[in-house]
Amino acid sequence: MSTSRAVVYLIGTGPGDPGLITARGLKCLESADVVLYDRLVHPRLLRFARSGAEKIDVGASAPQPREQEAICYLLAEKAREGKVVARLKWGDPFVFARGGEEALFLHEQGVRFEVVPGVPAALGSASYAGIPVTYPGGGDSLTFIRGHEDEGDTLPQVDWSSLARLKGTIVCYAGARQLPGVVHALLTHGRPKDDPAAIIYNGTLPTQETIQSTLGEIEALIKQTAHRAGAVFIVGRVAAFRDHLRWFDERPLFGKRVLVTRTREQAGDLVDRLEALGAEAIESPTIRVLPPEDYGPLDEACANISSFTWIVFTSANGVDAFMQRLQAIGADLRDLKGVRICTIGPATADRLLQRGIKVDLTPPEYRAEGVVQALRAAGSLEQQRFLLPRADLARELLADELRKLGAEVTEVTAYRTVLAEADHEGDPDVYGMLLEKRIDVVTFTSASTVRNFARIYGEEVAADLLRSTAVACIGPVTAEAAEQHGIHTAIMPEQYTIPALVDATVAYFSKAQAAK
Repeated sequence: MSTSRAVVYLIGTGPGDPGLITARGLKCLESADVVLYDRLVHPRLLRFARSGAEKIDVGASAPQPREQEAICYLLAEKAREGKVVARLKWGDPFVFARGGEEALFLHEQGVRFEVVPGVPAALGSASYAGIPVTYPGGGDSLTFIRGHEDEGDTLPQVDWSSLARLKGTIVCYAGARQLPGVVHALLTHGRPKDDPAAIIYNGTLPTQETIQSTLGEIEALIKQTAHRAGAVFIVGRVAAFRDHLRWFDERPLFGKRVLVTRTREQAGDLVDRLEALGAEAIESPTIRVLPPEDYGPLDEACANISSFTWIVFTSANGVDAFMQRLQAIGADLRDLKGVRICTIGPATADRLLQRGIKVDLTPPEYRAEGVVQALRAAGSLEQQRFLLPRADLARELLADELRKLGAEVTEVTAYRTVLAEADHEGDPDVYGMLLEKRIDVVTFTSASTVRNFARIYGEEVAADLLRSTAVACIGPVTAEAAEQHGIHTAIMPEQYTIPALVDATVAYFSKAQAAK
């Protein structure tokens, strides 16, 4: 392998939220042959590594000297093999991290490296807690104190008397055992007890928790808390702004864990909407979408597309699969001229519009019964030729009802839905989380996701696991499949779309909160 491309990227990933990695950092990660990451780096970021990239967990966020030396040698070794190496660092590589040591080692070894800055934990956590670390009238200094890397109770080596007298903001990366000592040192060296202060645990994550009070009261609160994690500790007038500027933990789904069972390729929209409202979206696909085992019937339908009166697309997957085969056999989109298009649901219609194809009919009810009714209203179905490209396990109701009305129906398998593979890199222990009641909502967006969930965990076990967890089904067909497996549906929107499913979930928890 050529050594001319070899480089080590020291990438800051931010304080937790995977969306805070920079565009530059993401680009470098995607190009890497080898990825080294710490415990605090969000596991979702590993999914951006290219297929086949070697991923190496280097353990604790604060490695001991010998462990850190081993990491440095490993970085150099991989680069000398001619590889592009992404070293993922929590926060910023050069802010209370070992990025400087690693960069200096690489320099001494003659290994090319680049530093990609990240959002420092102190700044990101403070912003997500609604605390501006600087503000007019809040003092003219901003002081950062080391303290997070060492898991012991040794205090940072600073001049506490001078620090306590500063009129600005103090921010400390405090380990769980260090935090009480830091607070006590400030108080005993003259920092006023009534100074506003805040402690932020799990900053920028849906599990973020902020304790806000005065410096004197926080000393007592720390002794009562069961936290064993590190935190960002902020002292100064600016901490009082949280009462007015908090936003992250005020969102309607903040702190809720929502299981997403869609395919990874389709989960993005649901995940983004949930996380925008404060939820922690846990991706655990139960299905995969694969091509049909035999392309023959689909290809034949594509080759004779102009002979059909209607094409009915029941999903965005059906649109993608059909269009790919249409192009694969050398057919022309202009062959669709004169063929009327019906879609179930706006997402399916949008997928066609993205390809510049006009949709003639999208029934207001997104299920087979509504489609038949809308088609009948559009005109007689007698001797009309219908093509239904869809999943291998789709319901027969639509085709049967059309045939009863005199239509000629051709059904072709455009794609298959199969059981998702387990044990992806960074996947959570969903079974354990459900068993311990640490998931608030499980979402199902198709009957296939329900059936496969039951297959993965066993039918009786699946029903038991979900007995005390809210289940959200996108529509009645999915809810019916859930009922068949003994799973009760608590949330179902009036419109069978992803945005409506999210809105219904918000309404469910708002109603529960109001009832308390």
